[in-house]
Amino acid sequence: MTSYVLATANAHKAAEVRAVLDALGMSVSPRPAWVADVAETGDTLEENALLKARALCAATGSSALADDTGLFVDALDGRPGVRSARYAGVDAVDADNVARLLGELEGVAAPRRARFRTVIAVVDPDGREVVVEGVLEGAVALAPRGAGGFGYDPVFEPDDTPGRTLAELAPEEKNVVSHRARALGALALVLAAQ
Repeated sequence: MTSYVLATANAHKAAEVRAVLDALGMSVSPRPAWVADVAETGDTLEENALLKARALCAATGSSALADDTGLFVDALDGRPGVRSARYAGVDAVDADNVARLLGELEGVAAPRRARFRTVIAVVDPDGREVVVEGVLEGAVALAPRGAGGFGYDPVFEPDDTPGRTLAELAPEEKNVVSHRARALGALALVLAAQ
């Protein structure tokens, strides 16, 4: 069974990744507590995912898996994009980021087209690097709905689940349609072909 050390310390992301990879026959272990956070200084999701995977691989000597995700909103010229997690500031929490997003979209009529992009990077100790992407098209809701998920999930309505936000989906449903699940599926295909 293929195994990776996760670069993320985000418990929500780790749970989603673990659930999807378990179903694909791959296993993950959590990032060791002694490994420091990696500054996401890249200008793209790809750069940030690789920065994190390379750092974790170097620190642990094990194959590492890292992701970076952004919400790209058409009416905001792609913002928050690569800065999604820090959109309302470095110390912002999910509710702060959602509030800023909705504030900037005030007065913009529906459908407010957007997409989630997740880029996953795998780096092995032998130097092999694999980068894949998953995209989920949808729209930004007028107000948050649902108690599940995290991040922008309460305001993102995927095209695949009309009328429901990601936060209104059961975890099993989200793990089938999400951008992260799509990226992990793409990773499984690439690895199987190697």
